[in-house]
Amino acid sequence: MPVFLQTVVNKDIITYMESLRNEKQREVLMRFFKTAPGEYGYGDEFLGLKVPQTREVVKAAGPDFPMEEVPELLMSKWHEVRLCGFLILVAKFEKLATKRLENDAEAIKKRDEIVQMYLQYAEQANNWDLVDLTAPKILGGWLVTPLLSPEGNDPMQIDYKRKVLDELAQSNNLWKQRMSIVCTWKTSQMGDPSWCLRYAEIHLHHPHDLMHKAVGWMLREMGKRVSMDLLREFLHQHAHEMPRTMLRYAIEKMTEQERKEWMSTY
Repeated sequence: MPVFLQTVVNKDIITYMESLRNEKQREVLMRFFKTAPGEYGYGDEFLGLKVPQTREVVKAAGPDFPMEEVPELLMSKWHEVRLCGFLILVAKFEKLATKRLENDAEAIKKRDEIVQMYLQYAEQANNWDLVDLTAPKILGGWLVTPLLSPEGNDPMQIDYKRKVLDELAQSNNLWKQRMSIVCTWKTSQMGDPSWCLRYAEIHLHHPHDLMHKAVGWMLREMGKRVSMDLLREFLHQHAHEMPRTMLRYAIEKMTEQERKEWMSTY
Protein backbone atom coordinates (compact mmCIF):
# COMPACT_ATOMS: atom_id res chain seq x y z
CA MET A 1 0.00 0.00 0.00
CA PRO A 2 1.34 3.49 -0.78
CA VAL A 3 3.39 5.10 1.97
CA PHE A 4 1.16 8.20 2.06
CA LEU A 5 -1.90 6.20 3.14
CA GLN A 6 -2.43 7.99 6.45
CA THR A 7 -1.99 11.62 5.32
CA VAL A 8 -2.75 11.71 1.62
CA VAL A 9 -2.79 14.95 -0.39
CA ASN A 10 -2.35 15.53 -4.09
CA LYS A 11 1.38 16.24 -3.93
CA ASP A 12 1.90 12.93 -2.13
CA ILE A 13 -0.01 11.17 -4.89
CA ILE A 14 1.96 12.80 -7.70
CA THR A 15 5.32 12.18 -6.01
CA TYR A 16 4.44 8.57 -5.26
CA MET A 17 3.19 7.87 -8.79
CA GLU A 18 6.28 9.49 -10.30
CA SER A 19 8.41 7.19 -8.14
CA LEU A 20 6.80 4.20 -9.89
CA ARG A 21 7.89 5.38 -13.34
CA ASN A 22 8.68 2.48 -15.68
CA GLU A 23 10.45 3.44 -18.90
CA LYS A 24 9.82 0.17 -20.72
CA GLN A 25 6.11 0.20 -19.93
CA ARG A 26 5.99 3.92 -20.71
CA GLU A 27 7.17 3.29 -24.28
CA VAL A 28 4.56 0.56 -24.71
CA LEU A 29 1.77 2.85 -23.51
CA MET A 30 2.92 5.76 -25.66
CA ARG A 31 2.57 3.53 -28.72
CA PHE A 32 -0.67 1.90 -27.61
CA PHE A 33 -2.42 5.20 -26.92
CA LYS A 34 -1.26 6.74 -30.21
CA THR A 35 0.85 9.64 -28.96
CA ALA A 36 2.95 10.16 -32.10
CA PRO A 37 2.52 13.35 -34.19
CA GLY A 38 -0.74 13.26 -36.11
CA GLU A 39 -2.27 10.56 -33.91
CA TYR A 40 -5.26 11.12 -31.61
CA GLY A 41 -3.19 10.97 -28.42
CA TYR A 42 -0.40 13.23 -29.63
CA GLY A 43 1.42 15.04 -26.86
CA ASP A 44 0.21 12.90 -23.97
CA GLU A 45 2.83 11.88 -21.42
CA PHE A 46 2.92 8.57 -19.54
CA LEU A 47 4.74 7.37 -16.46
CA GLY A 48 4.42 3.74 -17.46
CA LEU A 49 2.03 2.62 -14.70
CA LYS A 50 -0.49 -0.16 -15.13
CA VAL A 51 -4.13 0.52 -14.22
CA PRO A 52 -4.06 -1.69 -11.07
CA GLN A 53 -1.22 0.47 -9.73
CA THR A 54 -3.31 3.60 -10.25
CA ARG A 55 -6.34 1.95 -8.67
CA GLU A 56 -4.21 1.13 -5.61
CA VAL A 57 -3.47 4.84 -5.21
CA VAL A 58 -7.17 5.68 -5.62
CA LYS A 59 -8.04 3.14 -2.94
CA ALA A 60 -5.44 4.63 -0.59
CA ALA A 61 -6.76 8.15 -1.20
CA GLY A 62 -10.29 6.96 -0.52
CA PRO A 63 -13.64 8.55 -1.44
CA ASP A 64 -13.17 11.18 1.29
CA PHE A 65 -10.13 12.68 -0.46
CA PRO A 66 -10.73 16.47 -0.48
CA MET A 67 -12.55 17.72 -3.57
CA GLU A 68 -10.39 20.84 -3.67
CA GLU A 69 -7.31 18.65 -4.13
CA VAL A 70 -8.66 16.84 -7.22
CA PRO A 71 -8.17 19.55 -9.89
CA GLU A 72 -4.39 19.48 -9.49
CA LEU A 73 -4.47 15.79 -10.34
CA LEU A 74 -6.76 16.38 -13.31
CA MET A 75 -4.45 19.08 -14.67
CA SER A 76 -1.32 16.92 -14.42
CA LYS A 77 0.77 16.34 -17.55
CA TRP A 78 0.88 12.66 -16.60
CA HIS A 79 -1.84 10.46 -18.05
CA GLU A 80 -1.89 8.14 -15.04
CA VAL A 81 -2.18 10.99 -12.55
CA ARG A 82 -5.15 12.41 -14.46
CA LEU A 83 -6.70 8.93 -14.46
CA CYS A 84 -6.17 8.80 -10.70
CA GLY A 85 -7.99 12.11 -10.28
CA PHE A 86 -10.91 11.00 -12.41
CA LEU A 87 -11.15 7.66 -10.59
CA ILE A 88 -11.23 9.49 -7.27
CA LEU A 89 -14.29 11.34 -8.60
CA VAL A 90 -15.78 7.95 -9.56
CA ALA A 91 -15.20 6.65 -6.03
CA LYS A 92 -16.80 9.75 -4.55
CA PHE A 93 -19.82 9.54 -6.84
CA GLU A 94 -20.40 5.83 -6.21
CA LYS A 95 -20.25 6.34 -2.43
CA LEU A 96 -23.02 8.96 -2.79
CA ALA A 97 -25.16 6.94 -5.22
CA THR A 98 -25.99 3.93 -3.06
CA LYS A 99 -29.64 2.95 -2.67
CA ARG A 100 -29.66 4.46 0.81
CA LEU A 101 -28.42 7.85 -0.41
CA GLU A 102 -30.05 7.95 -3.83
CA ASN A 103 -32.76 10.42 -2.74
CA ASP A 104 -30.83 12.12 0.05
CA ALA A 105 -30.75 15.88 -0.58
CA GLU A 106 -27.17 16.37 0.62
CA ALA A 107 -25.94 13.40 -1.41
CA ILE A 108 -27.73 14.70 -4.50
CA LYS A 109 -26.04 18.08 -4.07
CA LYS A 110 -22.61 16.49 -3.71
CA ARG A 111 -23.19 14.21 -6.72
CA ASP A 112 -24.02 17.26 -8.80
CA GLU A 113 -20.80 18.96 -7.63
CA ILE A 114 -18.83 15.93 -8.79
CA VAL A 115 -20.55 15.97 -12.17
CA GLN A 116 -19.87 19.69 -12.54
CA MET A 117 -16.17 19.15 -11.81
CA TYR A 118 -16.08 16.25 -14.24
CA LEU A 119 -17.61 18.41 -16.96
CA GLN A 120 -15.35 21.36 -16.14
CA TYR A 121 -12.24 19.21 -16.65
CA ALA A 122 -13.69 16.97 -19.37
CA GLU A 123 -11.01 17.93 -21.90
CA GLN A 124 -8.39 16.51 -19.53
CA ALA A 125 -9.88 13.07 -20.15
CA ASN A 126 -8.07 13.15 -23.47
CA ASN A 127 -7.92 9.51 -24.42
CA TRP A 128 -10.42 6.70 -24.70
CA ASP A 129 -9.42 4.91 -21.49
CA LEU A 130 -9.92 8.05 -19.39
CA VAL A 131 -13.40 8.43 -20.86
CA ASP A 132 -14.45 4.79 -20.79
CA LEU A 133 -13.39 4.19 -17.18
CA THR A 134 -15.27 7.23 -15.88
CA ALA A 135 -18.13 8.49 -18.07
CA PRO A 136 -20.46 5.50 -17.52
CA LYS A 137 -20.00 5.69 -13.76
CA ILE A 138 -20.17 9.46 -13.29
CA LEU A 139 -22.33 10.77 -16.12
CA GLY A 140 -24.20 7.49 -16.54
CA GLY A 141 -24.77 7.27 -12.81
CA TRP A 142 -26.00 10.86 -12.82
CA LEU A 143 -28.50 10.08 -15.58
CA VAL A 144 -30.12 7.31 -13.55
CA THR A 145 -30.25 9.11 -10.19
CA PRO A 146 -32.55 11.99 -9.21
CA LEU A 147 -31.73 15.67 -8.98
CA LEU A 148 -33.18 17.99 -6.35
CA SER A 149 -36.88 17.89 -7.20
CA PRO A 150 -39.84 15.99 -5.73
CA GLU A 151 -39.96 13.40 -8.52
CA GLY A 152 -36.93 11.67 -10.01
CA ASN A 153 -38.72 11.28 -13.36
CA ASP A 154 -39.71 14.94 -13.56
CA PRO A 155 -39.61 15.93 -17.28
CA MET A 156 -37.62 19.03 -16.35
CA GLN A 157 -34.86 16.78 -15.02
CA ILE A 158 -34.79 14.80 -18.24
CA ASP A 159 -34.64 18.01 -20.28
CA TYR A 160 -31.76 19.35 -18.19
CA LYS A 161 -29.78 16.11 -18.39
CA ARG A 162 -30.36 15.90 -22.12
CA LYS A 163 -29.14 19.48 -22.51
CA VAL A 164 -25.90 18.61 -20.70
CA LEU A 165 -25.28 15.57 -22.89
CA ASP A 166 -26.25 17.44 -26.04
CA GLU A 167 -23.59 20.04 -25.27
CA LEU A 168 -21.00 17.28 -25.01
CA ALA A 169 -22.23 15.59 -28.19
CA GLN A 170 -22.23 18.84 -30.16
CA SER A 171 -18.84 20.06 -28.97
CA ASN A 172 -15.77 20.04 -31.18
CA ASN A 173 -13.89 17.84 -28.75
CA LEU A 174 -13.62 14.13 -29.61
CA TRP A 175 -13.43 13.05 -25.97
CA LYS A 176 -16.49 15.02 -24.90
CA GLN A 177 -18.34 13.51 -27.84
CA ARG A 178 -17.26 10.03 -26.74
CA MET A 179 -18.49 10.77 -23.21
CA SER A 180 -21.98 11.51 -24.54
CA ILE A 181 -22.36 8.03 -26.02
CA VAL A 182 -20.24 5.89 -23.65
CA CYS A 183 -22.12 7.12 -20.58
CA THR A 184 -25.25 5.41 -21.97
CA TRP A 185 -23.75 2.06 -20.98
CA LYS A 186 -25.21 2.73 -17.52
CA THR A 187 -28.66 3.74 -18.73
CA SER A 188 -28.87 0.62 -20.89
CA GLN A 189 -27.82 -1.49 -17.90
CA MET A 190 -30.76 0.04 -16.04
CA GLY A 191 -33.14 -0.90 -18.86
CA ASP A 192 -33.52 2.51 -20.55
CA PRO A 193 -32.54 2.42 -24.27
CA SER A 194 -33.55 6.01 -25.07
CA TRP A 195 -30.22 7.64 -24.23
CA CYS A 196 -28.20 5.19 -26.30
CA LEU A 197 -30.51 5.47 -29.30
CA ARG A 198 -30.51 9.27 -29.16
CA TYR A 199 -26.73 9.67 -29.12
CA ALA A 200 -26.07 6.78 -31.48
CA GLU A 201 -28.22 8.60 -34.04
CA ILE A 202 -26.50 11.92 -33.37
CA HIS A 203 -23.06 10.37 -33.92
CA LEU A 204 -24.08 8.15 -36.82
CA HIS A 205 -21.94 10.07 -39.34
CA HIS A 206 -19.04 10.95 -37.06
CA PRO A 207 -15.77 10.88 -39.03
CA HIS A 208 -13.53 9.29 -36.36
CA ASP A 209 -12.98 5.54 -36.02
CA LEU A 210 -12.94 5.82 -32.21
CA MET A 211 -16.52 7.07 -32.32
CA HIS A 212 -17.56 4.36 -34.77
CA LYS A 213 -16.33 1.79 -32.25
CA ALA A 214 -17.93 3.56 -29.28
CA VAL A 215 -21.35 3.89 -30.94
CA GLY A 216 -21.31 0.28 -32.14
CA TRP A 217 -20.24 -0.90 -28.70
CA MET A 218 -23.06 1.01 -26.96
CA LEU A 219 -25.63 -0.26 -29.45
CA ARG A 220 -24.42 -3.80 -28.81
CA GLU A 221 -24.75 -3.29 -25.04
CA MET A 222 -28.21 -1.77 -25.45
CA GLY A 223 -29.31 -4.80 -27.47
CA LYS A 224 -27.85 -7.20 -24.92
CA ARG A 225 -29.23 -5.39 -21.86
CA VAL A 226 -32.57 -4.13 -23.17
CA SER A 227 -33.81 -5.64 -26.44
CA MET A 228 -32.17 -7.27 -29.46
CA ASP A 229 -35.33 -6.52 -31.43
CA LEU A 230 -34.92 -2.82 -30.62
CA LEU A 231 -31.33 -3.03 -31.88
CA ARG A 232 -32.52 -4.73 -35.07
CA GLU A 233 -35.13 -2.01 -35.54
CA PHE A 234 -32.43 0.67 -35.22
CA LEU A 235 -30.21 -1.19 -37.69
CA HIS A 236 -33.01 -1.60 -40.23
CA GLN A 237 -33.37 2.20 -40.17
CA HIS A 238 -29.69 3.12 -40.16
CA ALA A 239 -27.39 0.24 -41.14
CA HIS A 240 -27.22 1.49 -44.74
CA GLU A 241 -25.60 4.74 -43.57
CA MET A 242 -23.48 3.41 -40.70
CA PRO A 243 -19.70 3.03 -40.99
CA ARG A 244 -18.80 -0.65 -41.33
CA THR A 245 -16.86 -0.67 -38.07
CA MET A 246 -19.87 0.70 -36.19
CA LEU A 247 -22.14 -1.94 -37.69
CA ARG A 248 -19.67 -4.73 -36.98
CA TYR A 249 -19.39 -3.74 -33.31
CA ALA A 250 -23.18 -3.40 -32.97
CA ILE A 251 -23.93 -6.95 -34.17
CA GLU A 252 -21.22 -8.80 -32.23
CA LYS A 253 -23.71 -10.57 -29.92
CA MET A 254 -25.82 -11.89 -32.78
CA THR A 255 -25.40 -15.34 -34.27
CA GLU A 256 -22.73 -15.83 -36.91
CA GLN A 257 -25.40 -16.31 -39.57
CA GLU A 258 -27.21 -13.08 -38.66
CA ARG A 259 -23.93 -11.15 -38.53
CA LYS A 260 -23.11 -12.35 -42.05
CA GLU A 261 -26.54 -11.28 -43.27
CA TRP A 262 -26.21 -7.77 -41.83
CA MET A 263 -22.69 -7.29 -43.21
CA SER A 264 -23.57 -8.62 -46.67
CA THR A 265 -26.85 -6.72 -46.95
CA TYR A 266 -25.39 -3.36 -45.97
